[in-house]
Amino acid sequence: MGDHNRPVTGYPAAPPNPNVFSAAAQPPPATAYPYTAPPPYFNNNNNHPYHNYPNPYASQRNTLLRRAIAIIVASTIITGTILFILWLLISPRIPEFQIDSLTMSNLNLSNSLITANWDLHFTAKNPNKKMTLYYDEIAAAIFYDSLSVADTTVPPFFMDKGNETAQKISFVASGAYVEKWAFDGMNKEKAQSGSIGFNVRMVARVGFKAGAWRARRRYLRVYCGVLSVGVGANKSSGNLLGGPRQCRVGL
Repeated sequence: MGDHNRPVTGYPAAPPNPNVFSAAAQPPPATAYPYTAPPPYFNNNNNHPYHNYPNPYASQRNTLLRRAIAIIVASTIITGTILFILWLLISPRIPEFQIDSLTMSNLNLSNSLITANWDLHFTAKNPNKKMTLYYDEIAAAIFYDSLSVADTTVPPFFMDKGNETAQKISFVASGAYVEKWAFDGMNKEKAQSGSIGFNVRMVARVGFKAGAWRARRRYLRVYCGVLSVGVGANKSSGNLLGGPRQCRVGL
């Protein structure tokens, strides 16, 4: 048993300081500290299930896109089929044009200039039994060969089913210049045959309508050729030779 009267000669050991490394605990120089490797699915591993998991939103978008395209294609086919059937049922036909008469007056050819008046009467016929026709923006011109010598416009008009209408066009040329080949050609025809050949061309914007169905307006082109007007060498007026003439019509 120890002696209680013996003086104390030592102190208890101090607790270790966690912020101070002992010489034995300090790592040697140039020692790397290890770190924890990231999980495998953070690496560039395309074979990991995380990368191959399908995107549900992309799948929905693709489905909606395919359905929209299918609806558009089906609607186009159905609409086209309906319009084609209606077109067959209605059986539209191109209008017919005929020149009834052509009168020329006050003709004067001098110094490559032409002065004259032409009065043209024509008949337009609608051969369609189920469609009405609307004419507007009608432009007309009278030509010598390929040279236009006078032009004008025709008032709009309407044609009922199977109907025909008579129209009049007046052309005026007052000192209009014509090219030398045309000027010489008209004088030569007048001197040799006692007539001058003209042709008339028209462009009309026409609409087709059958009941509630209305087709888009189309441009109608009318060509009336070989219109010989009898005029003697010393005359300034004449009429169409050979009677009425049928015109060529196309869209």
